Amino acid sequence: MKTATFMGPGQMTITEAPKPTIEKPTDAVVRIIRACVCGSDLWWYRGISKREVGSFTGHEAIGVVDAVGTDVKNVNVGDFVIVPFTHGCGHCAACINGFEGDCTNRENNPGGYQAEYLRYHNANWGLVKIPGQPSDYSDEMLNNLLTLSDVMATGYHAAVSAEVKPGDTVVVMGDGAVGLCGVIGAKLLGANRIIAMSRHADRQKLALEFGATDIVAERGDEAVAKVMALTNNAGANAVLECVGTEQSVETAVAVAGAGAIIGRVGIPQKAEMNTNALFRKNIGLRGGVAAVTTHDKARLLDAVLKGEINPGQVFTQRFTLDQIQAAYAAMDERKAIKSLLVISD
Repeated sequence: MKTATFMGPGQMTITEAPKPTIEKPTDAVVRIIRACVCGSDLWWYRGISKREVGSFTGHEAIGVVDAVGTDVKNVNVGDFVIVPFTHGCGHCAACINGFEGDCTNRENNPGGYQAEYLRYHNANWGLVKIPGQPSDYSDEMLNNLLTLSDVMATGYHAAVSAEVKPGDTVVVMGDGAVGLCGVIGAKLLGANRIIAMSRHADRQKLALEFGATDIVAERGDEAVAKVMALTNNAGANAVLECVGTEQSVETAVAVAGAGAIIGRVGIPQKAEMNTNALFRKNIGLRGGVAAVTTHDKARLLDAVLKGEINPGQVFTQRFTLDQIQAAYAAMDERKAIKSLLVISD
């Protein structure tokens, strides 16, 4: 089978690999229909973080179950499924508490979703069944469903972690796909005002379509001053930190109002937080790896199927698997908000 392979910073290629097989009773093999490139992939693509040369890549997909282990009862061969990156078991303390992103039975997953087939661990609970078959859905709906494997669930996780409530004023840090999905999440939870921090016209436009009420293009102290002016110096009730850089974290704290909660899902990149700043305004801090399967089963899949949300609009360019280098380059060069990979029908 074909699979995307990392060959060093800035270098992606397609290699041939054996089709995966069932190795444990809890496994499933999934034929991938659509996958995509994540903003977090750019950290090692750009050489900022380390990744083994020759490793398989990708952690977001939808597909059709090709084989199941003997312990897998909740999905069957032929089922159309969301393939979350989290691989939660569903029965450890973390999963029971709704945080399967922190599953204590999660096996090491090297990636490999940007491929024709994938072996999925903890398939019985971790995979999320979609009604029907891929052919039953429009191109737009398939893209919406694909976001539920990570990006929409992660944006929503930021909003849930920040405890967004009806009527809240929310600031969203980051205008990448996760931040834009955070706007959707805040809107879904009833936020009345959503201030999106964005400097790019295409992303500003999409943020407004998703439910943002205000755009702040400034950075640093100027951004803080603008948010304070918009909120009559009260600050936000909730802040969604969807970047992970030191400046983003500092700004998130500065724009939070007294008693606000910051929902943090941006992967930390040398971002140190001064907790004294939290103390001075009674600010709470939550967040971490998204609970993808939990959120999909509880609300997000239903919201997509009912047409309440359309997060698939974050895919602004599409590629085949053979065009994997171009897919990464498009995101690296900000020519695409998020790159879609169409693997098969």
